[in-house]
Amino acid sequence: MDTGKVSRAFFEARIAPKLGAERDDVALGPTPGVDFGVVSVGEHALVTATDPVSILPDLGWERAGRFAVDVVLSDVAVSGVPPTHLTVSLALPPELSEESFGRVWDAIDAECRDLGVSIVTGHTASYAESTLPWVGAATGIAVGDPDDIIRPDGARPGDDLLVTKGPAVEAVGLLTTLFADQIDLPAETLSTAQARVDETGAVRDALTAAAAGDVHAMHDATEGGLLGALHEVADSAGVRLAVESDAVPMRPGVRETCEALGMDPWRASTAGTLVVAVDPADTDRVVAALEDRGTPVGVAGRVDSGSGVVLDGEETARPDGDSGWPVYDRLLAASESDEE
Repeated sequence: MDTGKVSRAFFEARIAPKLGAERDDVALGPTPGVDFGVVSVGEHALVTATDPVSILPDLGWERAGRFAVDVVLSDVAVSGVPPTHLTVSLALPPELSEESFGRVWDAIDAECRDLGVSIVTGHTASYAESTLPWVGAATGIAVGDPDDIIRPDGARPGDDLLVTKGPAVEAVGLLTTLFADQIDLPAETLSTAQARVDETGAVRDALTAAAAGDVHAMHDATEGGLLGALHEVADSAGVRLAVESDAVPMRPGVRETCEALGMDPWRASTAGTLVVAVDPADTDRVVAALEDRGTPVGVAGRVDSGSGVVLDGEETARPDGDSGWPVYDRLLAASESDEE
């Protein structure tokens, strides 16, 4: 199997036909490109999402902890319902010291406290075969009013399309931090690019947007990048998206890093970047609320009838992978070769 998420075809052939028992309380089940599922519990909705836990020592233990938990909780927050609970299962390598783990866990605890999230159960163990960074998985949960849920397939013709932060934020931040000595950029540019790691959380932005106006859909642009996220929004809602690249934010250091690495920024993973479909009557309010948080946001286009994604007047194809993974594999191989 290729590195990264399985393809839509793999999901539909191997996973979707076999999802266990059919239950009437599943209001939204596994769907390609959809960040969360929903279970009806009496008068409440339980929104849930599961993601891998990656702990990256090169980020520093505190940043690594925040990064790990924010990725999970962002997939819940795009529902518009604030995350309330978290479960964590960790399979740690024996060489990870108690002190280092403590710093990671302190950061996870602090972020959860700040967001009002309670950690309710989990599993923590050390296994000989475990290696960093992939050390388990976590499930974020939000319990709230079903009427408050912003469905991922809710984009409607006539909506404005907002994009926060822009392409490749995550990939650029991680690659420049993990492989700084292999990237031919001035030190100042490299440092600027590395700061993008701190923008990979989307919980607060998602909840801010949801509270500010009539938001019809939100999606966190992760693997497959911003272009992949746009296609996922279009496909799930059965609509056509028309986007102008000049109206999409581009964070400092992103363009330079992508050029240096030969990486397509539009297809590189960018956790923390949101695609938001909003009623035009509320666009100004949503934009203002995000900007008040210091979040870059652009009115990047519109939602039309039809299908597909048009970028700068040109039809685009759905990405068949993430442009960041081949770069990661290449840099990792070079790093391991240098250590031999």
